[in-house]
Amino acid sequence: MRDFTLRTYQVLLKSIEKSGGECITFEQYCTIRQGLDGVKALPERFVILRHDVDKKPWNSVRMAELEAQMGVKASYYFRIGKSSNNPECIKRIAALGHEIGYHYEDMSLCRGNHDKAYEHFKNALEYFRQFYPIRTCCMHGAPMSKYDSRALWEKYSYRDLQLIGEPYYDVDFTKVLYLTDTGRCWDGYNYSLRDKVPEQQERWNKNGWWFHRTPELIIAMEDRRLPSGVMITTHPQRWTDSWFGWGKELITQNIKNMVKAVIAAK
Repeated sequence: MRDFTLRTYQVLLKSIEKSGGECITFEQYCTIRQGLDGVKALPERFVILRHDVDKKPWNSVRMAELEAQMGVKASYYFRIGKSSNNPECIKRIAALGHEIGYHYEDMSLCRGNHDKAYEHFKNALEYFRQFYPIRTCCMHGAPMSKYDSRALWEKYSYRDLQLIGEPYYDVDFTKVLYLTDTGRCWDGYNYSLRDKVPEQQERWNKNGWWFHRTPELIIAMEDRRLPSGVMITTHPQRWTDSWFGWGKELITQNIKNMVKAVIAAK
């Protein structure tokens, strides 16, 4: 099975269904945990599907269409920059019933100035809310920047902007396993500077909840070897059936991993 194709992603979704798991959006997770929609409990087994749209937004459309065909809803987080922010793509994904969120990097864009970053965040949020009534946001790691955009919340609160969730603050990672395809693999936390949960990773590794390739994750999912709550984060730019696009992403990501490994070691 060739990894990081839409066909492989489809098999992953089917494995969630076979395991008895229910796919939910991050917005649904937050509303249930905070008692905002009358539902008192999360599904017995659930997977929060989160997609960070860093670039190639049409890849996200194709992924969203596949999910819709399978009756699955997911969360799509868009950056404000041109590489991600495509109004037509955002409209199409929202029309399919998926959640749209803001993939913020305002501290990086505003060079660490909290006040400017907050104003920038508010303006970007207002822009994206013309497409969807956004209720959650998610930090973009921006590995080449020295600024962690989560630092914005040291001075301000996203809850003042009618936002109910940010994954790195509002997911109980003592009960939810975090899996991300950062680095074009599922054990790329060694390459990642910010898209990880370091305080839990050692415990997850001891439990055998770490994988390199998607087929390994699929088998573990079907065998119900994972905990009852999981958040799976993908970057749709990596997932394509096109041989050209697939090969280009493979080469590019290998180079990025070497650079990020050097930065992380400093």
